[in-house]
Amino acid sequence: MKEIYNRISALSGKYRDYTASNLSRLVQIRSVSMHEREVQLELKRQMEEAGFDEVRIDGLGNVIGRIGNGKRILAIDGHMDTVDVGNAANWSFDPFGGEIRDGFVHGRGSVDQKGGPAAAVTAGRILKETGVPADLTLYVVGSVMEEDCDGLCWKYLVEEEGLRPDVVISTEPTNLNIYRGHRGRMEIAVTFNGVSCHGSAPERGKNAIYAAARAALEIERLNERLPADEFLGKGSVTISEIRSGSPSLCAVADFARLHLDRRLTWGETKATAVAEIEEIIKGMDARAEVLHYDEMAYTGLRYGMEKYYPTWKIPEDHPAVMQGVKAFRELFGREPLVDKWTFSTNGVTINGLYGIPVIGFGPGNEILAHAPDEKVPVEHLETASAFYAAYAFAFQRP
Repeated sequence: MKEIYNRISALSGKYRDYTASNLSRLVQIRSVSMHEREVQLELKRQMEEAGFDEVRIDGLGNVIGRIGNGKRILAIDGHMDTVDVGNAANWSFDPFGGEIRDGFVHGRGSVDQKGGPAAAVTAGRILKETGVPADLTLYVVGSVMEEDCDGLCWKYLVEEEGLRPDVVISTEPTNLNIYRGHRGRMEIAVTFNGVSCHGSAPERGKNAIYAAARAALEIERLNERLPADEFLGKGSVTISEIRSGSPSLCAVADFARLHLDRRLTWGETKATAVAEIEEIIKGMDARAEVLHYDEMAYTGLRYGMEKYYPTWKIPEDHPAVMQGVKAFRELFGREPLVDKWTFSTNGVTINGLYGIPVIGFGPGNEILAHAPDEKVPVEHLETASAFYAAYAFAFQRP
């Protein structure tokens, strides 16, 4: 086995520039959620060029590349959509230039997270040269709409495509550490009803904004007493938006709405989180509801899910984690850091909803995700491509 790991390491170095160039091409294609068509066609081309046995695009727009035809199924996932640039003045280089210099690939999506799929394509090429492990099927998935609705793409893959791997590697950025979970999240809308009247005599009405304001202060206090998990950390809640309405600016508001960003630690659920808010708004003529996502993919398919993204973690001694540790150790001669993400990933459905084991390993530092001057080290791309190929040999069905 040592010989095969040495071979993988040598090939990942040989294809270092190839991986960086592929990523550069992907970065040059703007691909915000629901507008991924062109980048998906480029990723499909790259998989075909790398010699994948089959490459196709599903109804939602995910690119699915397959190597091998065995009973043990391993998938490597990376989303191809990105957030937008934001204030262009905060960038010191062209966000879509894809420039390769000073040991980095520069641009929007280089870290979050086109670098992972680019490295996974190279891993596929490496496996085609070394030989695919017996009885293995590898899928590399370039998924869509994650930034808009994390996990939606895998809901489609599991429920509509029937893809249910034994293990999934998420290529979200981990700074080359192995991750095994993160907090969940949900979006809650709290709507307050009032009674309008002329603003010159506000006592005649019932101001929905005042009710919302009282609830907002209680929600701030709720955040301080939410539970914590030793590994995942503390749950949190914050108000990310407030809206109100009235017949005119000379009238008492008869409507107000708070949008809550709720992060869920281990043991917290949709039911417990909603119940906490319902207790705060009791007697206020208000209601709390979990929002629903329903949008049209670039393929023209409309698809959606509830905006509840469950907390997940798998034990440090789970076979999926231990096999990753083994592959890392054999490749690089040292122990990896096993940790967690601070943000949310497609793991919310893969493991949170469907119980499929997930580990994370991705190039780039997550602090650059959604940030200006995003860039990923070429060295990380080389390391990630080696790890993905090596995991295919370390992988055994849990």
